[in-house]
Amino acid sequence: MRQVTLYGAGMECGASQRGPVMGPAALRTAGIVETLSGLGHMVEDRGDLRPEPVAGLTVPGRARNAGAVAGWVRALKAGAETALAAGELPIFLGGDHALSAGTVAGASAHAAAAGRSLFVLWLDAHTDFNTFATTESGNLHGTPAAFFCGLPGFEPFLGGPLETPVAPERVTMLGIRSVDRAEHDLVLAHGLRVHDMREIDERGVAALLAPFLDEAAAAGAMLHVSLDVDFLEPEIAPAVGTTVPGGATFREAHLIMEMLHESGLVTSMDIAELNPFLDEAGRTARLMVDLAASLFGRRVMDRQTRSRWSRAA
Repeated sequence: MRQVTLYGAGMECGASQRGPVMGPAALRTAGIVETLSGLGHMVEDRGDLRPEPVAGLTVPGRARNAGAVAGWVRALKAGAETALAAGELPIFLGGDHALSAGTVAGASAHAAAAGRSLFVLWLDAHTDFNTFATTESGNLHGTPAAFFCGLPGFEPFLGGPLETPVAPERVTMLGIRSVDRAEHDLVLAHGLRVHDMREIDERGVAALLAPFLDEAAAAGAMLHVSLDVDFLEPEIAPAVGTTVPGGATFREAHLIMEMLHESGLVTSMDIAELNPFLDEAGRTARLMVDLAASLFGRRVMDRQTRSRWSRAA
């Protein structure tokens, strides 16, 4: 049983389309509180966070809505630090994926204060490793991973440098299938572990995820999971403004969540880029709740198997 707390982060200032502001409400309507409580967890919905006011912020390049995004980053960083310090397992309900700039930064700061490392599992069609200088669209939901890995140029987000960046080699990305040219070069230069859909097709998600979880367990690390709706095949999860064909299947996604549950390593989570305006009778929101349920212990059958990560559970 875990103490799970939900925080809404209905930001859409980092996205290309309006609608993610409704994401937290859709997840609540789809029954995320009742579902996780029904699995035996203590669940508390803390309502929606609010961005900090940031005035007069200017950034170079084509970045859009930088001041608004900065306000969210600061609020989410503080919220993640506070929740983790209180012993909670926070789930941040989004909202566009720029929210992870704040949540991961907060988790990393807490981990450093606790003398632990932070590992990040990034489930997304995109690496989101652009900077203000490289972004082609100007949409800042394409930059959070570059920010929390400590790339230069993001000082406006916090009013100074990020003091506890995540080491890029502790970030694993699954499901990648859309990367800008300059972003591609940055990813290679910084040594992130990126598994695209071809590698998933060839090797399977279990073979790719298990070594990462083994490493995190051996390090006694905290693990932040950031789940973007567009990680999934658009046919099963249409409610996202950045659809890319060829995503993860229903079973691949649930297998990942089941492995994460068995590892016992997850300490915080994002559910990002849910845009109910683009959904079909709420089916994407219900799928995201079902995936969260698998991460928190729901099984089709109660198999008596010993987890390879039982030492970390």
